Amino acid sequence: MIYEIVGTLGEGTFGKVVDCKDIHRNNDRLALKIIKNVEKYREAAKLEINVLEKLRERDPVGKYLCVQMLDWFDYHGHMCIAFDMLGLSVFDFLKENNYVPYTLEQVRHISYQLCYAVNFLHENQLTHTDLKPENVLFVNSEYDTYFNNKKKREERRIKNTDIKLIDFGSATFDHEHHSTIVSTRHYRAPEVILELGWSQPCDVWSIGCIMFELYTGYTLFQTHDNKEHLAMMDRILGTLPYRMTKKSKKQKYFHRGCLDWDDKSSAGRYVRDTCKPLRVSKHINCLFNNSQYIPFLETFYCGS
Repeated sequence: MIYEIVGTLGEGTFGKVVDCKDIHRNNDRLALKIIKNVEKYREAAKLEINVLEKLRERDPVGKYLCVQMLDWFDYHGHMCIAFDMLGLSVFDFLKENNYVPYTLEQVRHISYQLCYAVNFLHENQLTHTDLKPENVLFVNSEYDTYFNNKKKREERRIKNTDIKLIDFGSATFDHEHHSTIVSTRHYRAPEVILELGWSQPCDVWSIGCIMFELYTGYTLFQTHDNKEHLAMMDRILGTLPYRMTKKSKKQKYFHRGCLDWDDKSSAGRYVRDTCKPLRVSKHINCLFNNSQYIPFLETFYCGS
């Protein structure tokens, strides 16, 4: 294979993703993930390649909407992984559209595909552990532009909501060592914060957070602190189940089984003002438009 780099698609702590031409395939475009020549990133890349190879074995045609690895190689210590070129992430499209939420129809289609892909992973004893809007990419992010008379601004509407799930660098098989902390903060399940151990349900929690964000345009749990995060969950979904709190290694967060939280503090006022209980949230009521879904959603929390 001979690849010609055309431009940079994105950069991160691991390295960068570049736009390439495949010289041996009529200059077809692809995305090449180039990993820094740093031991910990090289080892992480090898683990991701192993996961991607196993997924390709079990889904050679890409039916289950997980991005497929086309090729991989080691270039002077830099692990490189080639993928099909995709569009923007659902987060980047949201950001470039000034955080105008997706329509209900779009959220339903994206969510269905995401659940379909994650179910495939779970059936193969694999937990993604880092589900977030940045890791859900549109196959094609072309859009139409229209003028919103009510808000007096131009807005974008994605033409095709087909998606692919990406970034398997943290994916973990059931039999492998499970790190204590997984997931990006805003999409992290309570059992992870409480250090109770985790498995596939932590992905389900992340999916719920993603769905909310796509439909409202803002992050459900906007925080960077464990205790505040738990307080937000408590405010939105109700009291943390005692069977979870009593087993937690994080007893410093609790007093007599209840979250030790001061509602009158500045942090307490922030949580109270920004987080609304699930049963009265207009966003949830609009999203599902049927009270039978409320107990269903609460099952994700109470059944964790």
